[in-house]
Amino acid sequence: MATIVVGGHSRSVGKTSVVAGIIAALPAQQWTAVKITQFGHGICSVNGKSCGCAVEEHTVAISEERDRSGQSDTSRFLVAGATRALWVRTKQGHLEEAMPALRQRLAAAANIIIESNSVMKFLRPDIYLSVLAYATADFKASAREFLDLADALLINRSAGSPAWENISLKPSQDKPVFSFSPPQYVTPELIAWLKHRLSLAA
Repeated sequence: MATIVVGGHSRSVGKTSVVAGIIAALPAQQWTAVKITQFGHGICSVNGKSCGCAVEEHTVAISEERDRSGQSDTSRFLVAGATRALWVRTKQGHLEEAMPALRQRLAAAANIIIESNSVMKFLRPDIYLSVLAYATADFKASAREFLDLADALLINRSAGSPAWENISLKPSQDKPVFSFSPPQYVTPELIAWLKHRLSLAA
């Protein structure tokens, strides 16, 4: 079993598209795909809506995607060819509580691909990819924390230069960098590199 984690420095930088692209390009891996979402205060993990539940209630929810319409991120994973797709929802700071149940659900998986930065606090995958977009100024604390652990960087350089400030990529200068331009988020070069890395992890 191999595990890939795909993180990114902000919302809407292409993480879901990268995960779906990897699943589609490597169907023989029989991926179980996981999306992890952490909600802020006042949002319920059960349904992602505003809720009056107490702090100690509804902190974690895990659901298996069945819909293949492609309307949601986890549905896109199934459309791409994932064997299973799970959506993990927690309140901010409660991801640790979800990990035992998530590990149990993943125990029989052939291979695993997870969309998340924060899960890096609780597992060490075989491959960690960090997705960066020059045009997006926001840089999550979780992405900053684990940037140096990335095995490769996937960068959308369409803006020409990074909009973010006080972030240095110098510690990652010796790591593979795969540039992409939407709508193509996954390049043949990335897939070839992943195939090699996965063969080493087998």
